[in-house]
Amino acid sequence: MKKRKRLVFRTTLLLLFAAAISYAVVQSFSDGRSKLITEGDQAPDFTLETLDGETVQLSDYRGQGVFLNFWATYCPPCKEEMPYMESQYQSFKDEGVQVIAVDVAEPRVTVNRFVTKYNLSFPIPMDSNEEVMNAYGVGPIPVTFLINEDGVVVDRITAGLTEEDIRGYMKQIQPESYRE
Repeated sequence: MKKRKRLVFRTTLLLLFAAAISYAVVQSFSDGRSKLITEGDQAPDFTLETLDGETVQLSDYRGQGVFLNFWATYCPPCKEEMPYMESQYQSFKDEGVQVIAVDVAEPRVTVNRFVTKYNLSFPIPMDSNEEVMNAYGVGPIPVTFLINEDGVVVDRITAGLTEEDIRGYMKQIQPESYRE
């Protein structure tokens, strides 16, 4: 009789544990994230404050291509591509393409050190609460969105990029009026 009671008790505990895990998994997929933003979607507008205390709103860049990158200082591919992004930003900033590099939930002091080390001059908005990251359905970083002059996502890139890649992507989102 005791063995039977123990079996029922253990089975009940196991079922409760399985239900709790199932609930946690379902909740993690419905934590307020919108759908995964991909090619052809309208880029969700956002407003964030940069390291410099300025406000960046995506819709302010209408009429220009936007190279929207989600990154963090601890991410090896991010570290590698940042100097390339800076180089291409210098080439394209007056040619209708802007870079916005959204840092994901890191302390300002850490990001500021990184920006100074790599001498980055493009806007670095701080997504402290990961709201923008979640709105875009970003998982592992780096993730880059190519947004055309109409605010439509042209591509979603989920890998580190070479300088040649970045140059090609910036040409891809460069408004026709700036092309030679």
